[in-house]
Amino acid sequence: MLAVAGVFAAGLTDTAIKPAKAQGFFNGGGFAAQRYRPRLSQRSRARRPSTGSPFWWGGSSQPQYPQVKAYVSSPKYFTYKPDLLNQISFKALAETKVAAAGPLPTQPLDAAFDAARAELETFEMQALPEVGAALIAHYKRYPEFLWADKGHVNARAYEAITALKGAERFGLSSEDYAVELPAGSAAPASSAQIEPSLIAFELTMSAKVLTFVLDANRGRIDPNRLSGYHDFKRKKIDLAAALVEIAAATDIASYLDAKSPDNEAFAALASELEQLRGLETPQTIKIAEGTFLRPGEQSPELVNIVAAIKQSGSAALLEEHQAALDAYADGSAYGEELVALVKGLQKEKGLSVDGVIGKNTIRAMVPESNAGKIAKIELAMERLRWLPRQLGPRHVFINQPAFKVTYFEPGKDPLSMRVVVGKKSNQTNFFMDKIEKVEYNPYWGVPRSIIINEMLPQLYADPNYLDRAGYEVSDASGRRVSSSSVNWGGVAAKQVPINVRQPPGARNALGRVKILFPNKHAIYMHDTPQRHLFERDTRAFSHGCVRLHQPREMAAAVLGKSVEYVDARIGEGRNASEEIDADIPVYVSYFTAWPEPDGTVRFYEDMYDRDDYLTRAIKATNSVRHAEI
Repeated sequence: MLAVAGVFAAGLTDTAIKPAKAQGFFNGGGFAAQRYRPRLSQRSRARRPSTGSPFWWGGSSQPQYPQVKAYVSSPKYFTYKPDLLNQISFKALAETKVAAAGPLPTQPLDAAFDAARAELETFEMQALPEVGAALIAHYKRYPEFLWADKGHVNARAYEAITALKGAERFGLSSEDYAVELPAGSAAPASSAQIEPSLIAFELTMSAKVLTFVLDANRGRIDPNRLSGYHDFKRKKIDLAAALVEIAAATDIASYLDAKSPDNEAFAALASELEQLRGLETPQTIKIAEGTFLRPGEQSPELVNIVAAIKQSGSAALLEEHQAALDAYADGSAYGEELVALVKGLQKEKGLSVDGVIGKNTIRAMVPESNAGKIAKIELAMERLRWLPRQLGPRHVFINQPAFKVTYFEPGKDPLSMRVVVGKKSNQTNFFMDKIEKVEYNPYWGVPRSIIINEMLPQLYADPNYLDRAGYEVSDASGRRVSSSSVNWGGVAAKQVPINVRQPPGARNALGRVKILFPNKHAIYMHDTPQRHLFERDTRAFSHGCVRLHQPREMAAAVLGKSVEYVDARIGEGRNASEEIDADIPVYVSYFTAWPEPDGTVRFYEDMYDRDDYLTRAIKATNSVRHAEI
C-alpha cells in the first residue's frame, strides 16, 4: 500500500482504474513518443492549489517525503567477446567401429578411412565447439571419406574449395575457410600415392565447410554481445545433419550457396557488392566541413558542390539541368538555376526540397567511396543473417538509419512512409516481433525512464504537476491517486510502485492510433501530434518508439481494411483495440545499406555508430580465428 493511505481516510475520493496493460510504470508502456512538456489549459490552471493549500483537493497539510536522486540509464554497448575456438581431439575416432545405420546408404566399412585411424590418435585442430562436436558425431557414425577417393583428393573437394574461395560474394571472408591441400595431392586424375595427411585434410575440410555453413546461416557475430540494444535469439544450426546433406549432395557449390539468406534484399545487396568490386574508385570530391549555403548567397565551395552533383546526380537530373551546368563557369554565386539543380537533387535523395545546402544535402551529393559502400553492404549482409532466411510474404520493415518504414503484401505496391525514431541518447532497439493489435484513441503509459529522468525534478518542485497536466496516476492495485499524494522519492528508489498515463485526446503523445507488437522494450509504432518533425531529413527525436507519418494508412494495411474504416473507429472517440488476425512480422532494424523495393541500394549515415561496433566485433572474431597457435 502506498504511504498515502491516511490521506484517503481523511476524505479523498479515489477512483479504481484498471492497470493499463503494457502501459504503466513498471510494466512498460513505450519509450515516450515525445519529450514530456505538458501545457496547462486555462481550466487546469484554475485548479492550481493556493499557497496555503498544498493539496489540490484542499487538504490542510502535505506529507514531506525525502527527495531521492535517481537516473534510469539506457542500454550499453559492450566490448565484444568473440566465439572462441576449442582444441578438438579426434582420439575417440581412432578405435575401429562398425559403421552405424543412418540416412546415408549402408556401405562396407571404408578401408581407407580405417587404415588412417592411427593418425587420429594424435591429430588435433582448432575449431568452433559446435563444429568439433558435429565432426566427431558424424565420423563416429559414418567412418568414411567425403573429400577423397582411392587416396586422392576428389572432385567434390575441389568444387567445395572453389566455392569457399568465393565467400566474399556473400560478404564473408574466404580466409576463414581456406584449406591447405595435403602433400602429394594433385588433380583428381593424378596417380599420386596415398598420403598419411589425407585424414587430416578430410577433417579440416569438413570443419571449414561446416564453419561456412554456420557463418552463412547465422552470421559470425552474436548480436546480443554487441549491445543491450540488440535482441535476437542466435540461430541453432544442426551441423551433424548438414554433413549428412553434404555427403548426399550432387552439387556442393549450389548447396553452399543456398546457405545464405533467401530473400530479395540479400540478393540485391550481393548484386550491388559484385558491381562495386568491379568498379574503379572515383576521384574523391571534398566540400569544406561546415559549408552552409542559402539561395542567393556566395561561396567558394560552389565549384566543388557542382562537381559533386555531376558525380552523384542521376542521368535524368543532369539532362534536365544541362543548360545550367553548361553555363556555370566556376563562380561563387548561388543563383536560381543552380538552386533548381540542387532542389532536383534533394528531391531525388528524399531530402527536404528547399535549395539550402547543409550537411545532409552535402552528404547526399558527395559520393561515398566504393570502399565505404562495400563495407556497409558487408555489414548489412551480416545483419541480415540475424533475421529469418525469408522475411515473410506480409511484413513490416523499419530501417532506422533510413528513417523509413515499408509494409509489404503480395500483389500490392509496398506502402512506405517516413518515421521518427529514437535519438542517440534513447536509441531504438534492433529486434523482430509480430504485430498483435491496433489501438484507437490510445492511452500513453509513461515509462519509468521518463518519469525518473524528466518528470521527477518537476514533481519534487510541484507534486501537483501531473494532476494539473491531466495525467492519471494510480497505485499498484489500479486505484486512482493524486500526484501530490505520491512519495516520489520512494518511486525513485523503486520502493513505491506507481503508474502514470496520459488519457486519449488531441495532445496525447501517441496521437490517435498505435500499432502494438509485444516486446520487452515497450516499443511500438504510433501517431504523433508533432507532425512538423517529419519535414526534417534527420528524424531521430523520440525516446525509442517509432512515430509514423501516415499512421492511419499503416493501421489500415495491417488490419486489411480501409483508411475510412480506421477513421471511423478513431471517430468513435473512445479507447478501443482490434486484434490482428494475420501473421505479420515486424522488423525494427538497423541497416546503413539497404535496397529500395525496386532493388536500388541506398546508403545511410551510421547515426548510432553501430557500424563501428559491428566492424570491431568482426575484427575481434578474425583475431581469434587467425591467431598463431
